[in-house]
Amino acid sequence: MVQYHKPVKSKRSGSGGKRRSMTDKRLSQYGGFFGRTRVAKEGGKEVRKSFKVIGGGRKTVAKYVLFANISTPQGVKKAKIMTVTECSANRHYARENVVVKGSIIKTDLGDARVTSRPGQDGVVNAVLLQKKA
Repeated sequence: MVQYHKPVKSKRSGSGGKRRSMTDKRLSQYGGFFGRTRVAKEGGKEVRKSFKVIGGGRKTVAKYVLFANISTPQGVKKAKIMTVTECSANRHYARENVVVKGSIIKTDLGDARVTSRPGQDGVVNAVLLQKKA
């Protein structure tokens, strides 16, 4: 059986005039500024914010974090975050201690790579990096 593609509707009318879009931009389709999760200062506390999203769900954003869940060969351990040492997303984030997915963080267990999205999930999950001999 031969499958035929549905013809794509032209954005122009027969007379050459431009057709109006059937959908409008909605507020739910706009992106927002990202969570900008930062490492809390010494003596500071963790801050999280929760808000409603489209579909009735809730999203938790971490504003300041102190601890990370580090995945090690022995299991998952909770470790204190000292600082952000490297960030492939933006070189200025390491300087400002902004934690995003893919960042290398220095913890009391050693260096770890962040695998979660703290600005979307509200939690920092990371994998311990092996030391090079």
